[in-house]
Amino acid sequence: MPGKSGASIGCYMRTHLCAELDRSAVGQAVGLYGWVHRRRDHGGVIFLDLRDRSGRVQIVVDPENGDVFREAELLRNEYVLFIEGVVRLRPDGTTNPKMVTGEIEVVGTRLKVLNSSDPLPFQLEDEDVSEAVRLRYRYLDLRSDRMQSNLRLRHKAVSCLRRFLESRDFIDIETPMLTKSTPEGARDYLVPSRIYPDSFFALPQSPQLFKQLLMIGGFERYYQIARCFRDEDLRSDRQPEFTQLDMEISFTDEQEVIEISEHMIHGLFEEALEVVLPRPFPVISFSDAMSRFGTDRPDLRIPFELIEIADLMKEVEFKVFSEPAQKPGSRVVALRIPDGGALTRQQIDKYTDYVRQYGAAGLAYIKVNSVSSGRDGLQSPILKFLTDDVITLLIARTQAVDGDLIFFGADTASVVNDSLGALRVRLGHDLGWVSEEWCPLWIIDFPLFQWNQQTKAWDSVHHPFTSPRQSDIELLAEKPGAVIARAYDMVLNGTEIGGGSIRIHNADLQERVFETLGISKDESTNKFGFLLEALRYGTPPHGGIAFGLDRIVSMMAREMSIREVVAFPKTQKSACLMTGAPSVIESSQLDELSIIRRSISASVEHSN
Repeated sequence: MPGKSGASIGCYMRTHLCAELDRSAVGQAVGLYGWVHRRRDHGGVIFLDLRDRSGRVQIVVDPENGDVFREAELLRNEYVLFIEGVVRLRPDGTTNPKMVTGEIEVVGTRLKVLNSSDPLPFQLEDEDVSEAVRLRYRYLDLRSDRMQSNLRLRHKAVSCLRRFLESRDFIDIETPMLTKSTPEGARDYLVPSRIYPDSFFALPQSPQLFKQLLMIGGFERYYQIARCFRDEDLRSDRQPEFTQLDMEISFTDEQEVIEISEHMIHGLFEEALEVVLPRPFPVISFSDAMSRFGTDRPDLRIPFELIEIADLMKEVEFKVFSEPAQKPGSRVVALRIPDGGALTRQQIDKYTDYVRQYGAAGLAYIKVNSVSSGRDGLQSPILKFLTDDVITLLIARTQAVDGDLIFFGADTASVVNDSLGALRVRLGHDLGWVSEEWCPLWIIDFPLFQWNQQTKAWDSVHHPFTSPRQSDIELLAEKPGAVIARAYDMVLNGTEIGGGSIRIHNADLQERVFETLGISKDESTNKFGFLLEALRYGTPPHGGIAFGLDRIVSMMAREMSIREVVAFPKTQKSACLMTGAPSVIESSQLDELSIIRRSISASVEHSN
C-alpha cells in the first residue's frame, strides 16, 4: 500500500517495503530502501536483489538508463541503497515462486548509494560457516534469513504471551537487577559496590523472592519477561544471561496454575506456528516418570519405555542381575527396541560405550529372532544364566516379538535411570522412532528434598520456598525424603520448558524447611531475613511458574541451540566474541572499587 511504509532521508522517499510489492502494484512508481542481497550482470542488464526487513524484491537496471546503470555497475553485496523505479510483471518464464515478490520486478530509474560495504567475512546464507565466525560478526549474522526469522518468531511469541496474560488480569512489574546474593542452586554473578567497599550486589538468578514479595504486596497477579543470570557451566540450552516468562498468582492452587499455563502455551503454538497441541496435557507423577522413562522430562514421542524386571531376576545365576534385584535402592530394567535385532555387534558396542558415560558398567542384551522357538530363537551371551521359565516370563513382560532387541540395565536406581533413560532417547533418534508431533505433558508430585551424597545433607529439588504437601508437613523432621512437593513442571518433547510450585506462605513453615536443609537460624536470617519478616504480615497463599523463553522459542524454531534465538549470545565459555567481553579492567577502576588485581599481567582469553 503506497505510503504504508513511508519514510524519507533527505529527498529519498520510501513508499513500500520490498516484500509488499505484488502484481497489484504493476505500473506504480515506488521508492525502496535496503541492502544489496545479490548482484548479477546478465548480458549487459544488471539484476539486483534488494533486501529490507520485509524480504526481497528484484531490481532491473537497463544500460539505456546510463547514470543509474553506471552506479549499479559499482554495487557490491551489502551496499545500502535507495532506489526509485516502476513495478512491472516479470517476463514469461522468469517468475520465481520461491520469492514472495517472484511475479514482479522493479525497473530502476534512480539510485543512490547510502553506504558501501567491505567484502563480508562470510556469506550470509552459508550454512557451513563456523559458529565462532558468526558470533564474532553477529551484527552481520543477524541479517541472514535464519536469524531474521528466529528473532521475529521470538517477538511474536513474546507478544502472544503478553496479550494472553494481560487478558487474564496479570500486570507486568519489573524487579531489581542489583540484589542480595542468596543461595538458589547456581553461582551468582557479583557486582562490586563503590559506595560500600567489600560489599557486592548479585545479579538475579530469578525474580523468585521478589515475586513472592509482590504477592505479599497485594498485586495478586504478576508477570514479567525477566532477565536472569547464572554463573554455571554452559551447554546448548544454557546461557549465563537468559530470559524467562515469570508469573505468580495469589489465592491459587496447583490446578489453576496448570490450567492457565496450559491454555497459554496451547494458544502460543496455535497463533505463532498454527500448531494445535493436544489438550489436556497428560499428567505423570515424578515417580512414574522415573520408573517408565528414567527421567523427569520424558520425551513421549519415543514409543518405548523401561520395564521393571527385578522380580524375575532375584534368583538367576547372573549376579549382575540378581544382586541389584535384591538390593534396596537398585533397579533391574529391560528396554525393548522394536526391530532392534538388526543392530550389529559393532553398533551395540557403541551403545555400550555410550551408557558407560552415565556410570553403567556395561549393556547386556538379547536379540529376539523367533519367539516361537523359545531359547533357540534368542541370541545373547547371558542366556546361559537364565532359566527357560525366566526367559518365558521376560518375553511376556516385555511383549517382545520377532526382530526385536532387549537391552538391560542393572545397578543403583540413579545409574539405571540415567543410563537407560539416555539410551532410550539416543536409540529413538538413531533408529527413527521419534515422531514429528509435539508432545507436552506435566510432571507432578516431586519429592521436596533430595539427598546429596557429597555434602551428606538434604537439598531442595526445586528451591527452598516450595511448599510441601499439607499431609506431609509432619514428615519434615523424621522422613524428609518422603515429603512430596506442591510442584509441577511442563515438559515438551523431552525438554523442561517451565517449572513452578505453590509457595510457602507461613514464616514458621519456611523456617522448618530451612532447618531441614541445614540452614541455621543465623544463616536464614542473614540471607532471607527480609522474606521471613514479610511472611509474618498477612501473606496470602500463592504460587506460580516460570517458563524458559529462550528454550521455548528455540524449539519452535527447530533450532538445536538457544544461541540461535538470542540476538547477542555468549559462547559456551561465557565470552562475547563480538565485543571481547569479559575484559580486563583498568587499575584505576579497580582502585575505586577497593579491589586488588590478582595478577599484573592478568588477561582474559576468549574462545568458543
